[in-house]
Amino acid sequence: MALTPDTRARCAWVPENDDLYASYHDLEWGVPLHDDRKLYEMLVLEGMQAGLSWGTILRKRENFRKAFDGFDPRRVSRYDGRKVKSLLTDPGIIRNRLKVKSAVANAKAFLKVRKEFGSFDSYMWEFVGGKPLINSWRNLGQLPAKTRQSQTMSEDMVSRGFKFVGPTICYAHMQATGMVNDHLVGCFRHRELGGRL
Repeated sequence: MALTPDTRARCAWVPENDDLYASYHDLEWGVPLHDDRKLYEMLVLEGMQAGLSWGTILRKRENFRKAFDGFDPRRVSRYDGRKVKSLLTDPGIIRNRLKVKSAVANAKAFLKVRKEFGSFDSYMWEFVGGKPLINSWRNLGQLPAKTRQSQTMSEDMVSRGFKFVGPTICYAHMQATGMVNDHLVGCFRHRELGGRL
């Protein structure tokens, strides 16, 4: 466990003396998220992270927001080849052609899902029965990379045209958006987000 300046214990994956990571852990990670645009943002960022550290993504997050029009799915869905080419020259983001193109494909799939389900939020939260799954892990080694729910989510999303949504990325998305409370039991956020010892 990493200690906060006020001596509260955090999850061990938070680097000491890294305010950006600490802020993300304390204020966002594991908090139930029901905002469609933010859910899309996290889906894009989780896909961008594949093969990289989350710290790299956090440090480029504001650049991503600027480059992808505030993660507005309607606007991103209309990106053409010229716009993709332009994004691939932007040093502020991850310049991977497949990942950039996946953000566009995912925006298109997002809009179709929202039309069918009324909101992207309704669709995503169905995979956990509409409420957060609460785990009671004591150490990082216990956290799974994927679960039955993330496998089901991945398969369904792939069938709908989403890209970079394997079961591990889906599980990371579920953790980040509070569909799962995977704060360690010794972390101050575990109990604040409904966890029990």
